[in-house]
Amino acid sequence: MNRFFGFVKKEFQHIFRDMRTLLILFGLPIVMIILFGFVVTTEIRDVEVGIWDRSMDQASIRATQKIFSSGYFVPAGYIDHEEEIGDLFRSGRAKVVVVFEEGFERNLRRENHAAIKLITDASDANTAQLSLTYLQGVLMTYFQSVNQDVEMPWSVNMKSRMFYNEEMKGVYMFVPGLMALILMLISALMTSVTITREKEFGTMELLLASPLKPREIILGKVTPYVLLSFTNAMTIVLLGFLVFDVPVKGSLWLLMLECMLYITLALSLGVLISTSAKTQQMAMFMSMLGLMLPTILLSGFIFPIDNMPKVLQWFSTIMPARWFIVVVKNIMLKGTGFAFIWKETLIMLGMTLFFILASVKRFKIRLN
Repeated sequence: MNRFFGFVKKEFQHIFRDMRTLLILFGLPIVMIILFGFVVTTEIRDVEVGIWDRSMDQASIRATQKIFSSGYFVPAGYIDHEEEIGDLFRSGRAKVVVVFEEGFERNLRRENHAAIKLITDASDANTAQLSLTYLQGVLMTYFQSVNQDVEMPWSVNMKSRMFYNEEMKGVYMFVPGLMALILMLISALMTSVTITREKEFGTMELLLASPLKPREIILGKVTPYVLLSFTNAMTIVLLGFLVFDVPVKGSLWLLMLECMLYITLALSLGVLISTSAKTQQMAMFMSMLGLMLPTILLSGFIFPIDNMPKVLQWFSTIMPARWFIVVVKNIMLKGTGFAFIWKETLIMLGMTLFFILASVKRFKIRLN
């Protein structure tokens, strides 16, 4: 029995000496419960709403004030023409547009009936449906409260319209998200493992003794994965179009260039991971844990970023997938050009340059 307890004691000592094991045992559950607790929510907050008030009377103005005082919505501006609705959605300044019909208050008082149209950007189907539900609830509650003592209460007909995804297909949201997730995992994981394998098997010394420079070694390792990952990206787009009818409304060439930029970003991140990992298992662990969960939870792939606490919103800005998903949705679903995605493109380009420079620097240090 003493030998058994001595063996158990040794195992405990071995576990507590290994920081990686402690991180998995205690760090992973804490991180997951915090992330899922804050990210996985059916509530909405601060949804940008545009207003097209064709009536501008007291009833429509008070209804607008009620929308923005509810705590769920923030103003995205007023518009005067139907063409401006698409501009609001394409630029990302609004998720919903509320349209009051002409003579709104007059129709309510004379006919006890008026109409409101709710138009949503359904490229993100989950947010669109939640926003509609909340808006309808806020408006119906308000109009019932202001004329509850009247014999014939007001009746407000709310019609909804979905921009970019009228049938509310979930696949319109999952194809861009899955593209970001798959390309990130495959590119970063494969690159980190292939370079780490050279170190683990001892063949890196042969490369170090060759005339090749560090940047040439890195480029030689990642070039095949650039081509293979790009083929994967085009396969996903083709399957989405042929099997699920996901359109490519914008420029296919622009989409291909953005995919190539994102792939290069993911590969450079994989190279950076390989400079820190000593074994293939460690490289796979860092790639899977450090990239898969954040990409799923914090990129806007499934859960809206605007609903997250501010700290997680700030943290999501360093997730490459967040910017790539915005780019893909804009090109494929909204048909926008570079003028609407230049900011996201510059962010991904900056990340790529940072990871490449950091990888080369760490690689040189390891060479010495």
